[in-house]
Amino acid sequence: MATRADISGVAGLAENRDVLGAENCACAARLVAEGQAAIFGTWDPPGTCDAEKLQFFDQIRTLDKNYPGGLGSYLRNARTLLQASAGGENPLDGWVPSVPQDGFRPEVGSAEFLAYEEFGVQEVSKCCFVIPAGGLGERLGFSGVKFALPAELVTGSCVLGVYCAYLRAFQDLSEASTKHPCRLPLVIMASADTDAGIRELLARHSYFGLDEDQVTILVQEKVAALANSDALLSMAGPYKVATKPHGHGDVHFLLHSAGLVERWLGQGRKWVLFFQDTNTLYLATFLCSLGVSARHSLEVNSVAMPRKAKEAVGSIARLTHKDGRSIVVNVEYNQLEPLLKANGFAEGDVNG
Repeated sequence: MATRADISGVAGLAENRDVLGAENCACAARLVAEGQAAIFGTWDPPGTCDAEKLQFFDQIRTLDKNYPGGLGSYLRNARTLLQASAGGENPLDGWVPSVPQDGFRPEVGSAEFLAYEEFGVQEVSKCCFVIPAGGLGERLGFSGVKFALPAELVTGSCVLGVYCAYLRAFQDLSEASTKHPCRLPLVIMASADTDAGIRELLARHSYFGLDEDQVTILVQEKVAALANSDALLSMAGPYKVATKPHGHGDVHFLLHSAGLVERWLGQGRKWVLFFQDTNTLYLATFLCSLGVSARHSLEVNSVAMPRKAKEAVGSIARLTHKDGRSIVVNVEYNQLEPLLKANGFAEGDVNG
């Protein structure tokens, strides 16, 4: 938060200036400048809950640190997006969707598929693996971390066990092919809800055969919850901001802030596979998709499968703008139907 405002006329702040001190008053002024004066209206006079008032500003500084550009940037971005949504603005206005006709479709087991896998084996030692894993398995009827879900019935291996087995197999294939040692880094983005459970699962299974220092756990911090489209902070009490989990995009910020990207570049790493914590099929075609990326010098490559209409999963689409720009991108399922209807597809999201 870079801006300042006068707090002398702000109810709840003016009378508490001596309690807060210069640093906290400056922080309060920046909050007021961001439209947050109302949250101080219920504050007690000096001498009551003074410790809680100071803890409030400790929380604000933590929230400020955990978002790129700080809390002020978060509030301004949120206000812009919320007001645009409230006004009915469509972020995809002007874009026309179509089914991508380019890309690569090697058939599993074909000579083309096997050739791409060979390219992948040559490249896999330069790869890093990253999994956002901030949620529990309640929606799946499971109370623990989703990594602990059974992945198959023959061995009873859990999801994380299968993932680590794939990484060990990739290492073995790389070493056999290149005659060089291969250790593949695995990064897990956990949350306050999943951090302890993931660490316990790894420790109980001796990291599923990986070296302990191959696995890095980054904890995704929560962001401030907002009460309305003006981005007023939502309060869990007079002196505590309510918080909520943020999106998976935080993983990129965490990778950079933890210094991992710089370290990987220094190690000669070239590729990062981002995947989720509940689908063990991702890695079955990974060497092929990595080979495609390497063979064709791709910067970003998405692996897609057929999708049923109305299914609550995103759709890879080519978007062509009326000004001539064109991109291939994932369109979220809740945006796909209105986008199709807005562009003359009267039936919206249908098969065929």
